[in-house]
Amino acid sequence: MSHSFQQKEFRPAAEGANTPSEKPDFIKVSNYNFWYGSSQVLFDLNIDMPKQRVTAFIGPSGCGKSTLLRNINRMNDLIDGIRHEGDVTIDGHSIYDPLLEVISLRKRIGMVFQKSNPFPKSIYENIVYSLRVAGRNKKSELDEVVERSLKGAALWDEVKDRLSESAFGLSGGQMQRLCIARAIANRPEILLMDEPCSALDPIATGKIEELIHELKKEYTIVIVTHNMQQAARVSDRTAFFYLGKLIEYDETDTIFMNPKKDQTEAYVSGRFG
Repeated sequence: MSHSFQQKEFRPAAEGANTPSEKPDFIKVSNYNFWYGSSQVLFDLNIDMPKQRVTAFIGPSGCGKSTLLRNINRMNDLIDGIRHEGDVTIDGHSIYDPLLEVISLRKRIGMVFQKSNPFPKSIYENIVYSLRVAGRNKKSELDEVVERSLKGAALWDEVKDRLSESAFGLSGGQMQRLCIARAIANRPEILLMDEPCSALDPIATGKIEELIHELKKEYTIVIVTHNMQQAARVSDRTAFFYLGKLIEYDETDTIFMNPKKDQTEAYVSGRFG
């Protein structure tokens, strides 16, 4: 039963659901509240994120950006004492549906963290790790996934002759792109990125940003960033959070050039935060 639901859970949106110029909303956050124990950290959030677009979450530290991001793949379920009200849906289906296996949800959502976290394995084994765990060990399949994923992360040409070497021999920017390759190995629909460039130099950051533009052709991307210039460069829509509340959400150009709220204007112009 769970298997059939799993297939239904992420079926493609119906054709004609939106006008041709629009991307259908894929991730929908509705009347969403969230608590760590007795402390409420997210307040009545409503956000619709379109398919195959980049949505950026901006705002000062502690405003709830990463908490919301980690709730999209229910990573916060691992923390004791959490609870929520409202819903998050992906392609019209609730991530909290009791029929949904959380593991199957996470297989459909790639995650890239602030600090690159390659496994203490070879470059090759980093990428095929999740496939091996699932019992997929056919060499031709693994080879194809490694090449596809590394090409998708714009890393193949740099490491194709070093696949058996340790991932720890890569530069910081290469390790982060390896983590992106690992995240897309299972062909997820969604890619979540939590401050993916904060530990990188400007050159490596530029490569990741170029990569994000390419990845959105295939994936729906949500990125948390403190770097407002980065949000302006890579995202299609931007959500500004403050103290757990969504202050403003709009097309990125509107947020940065013509925000409707004074608080947003003050933040993006650097007057606070």
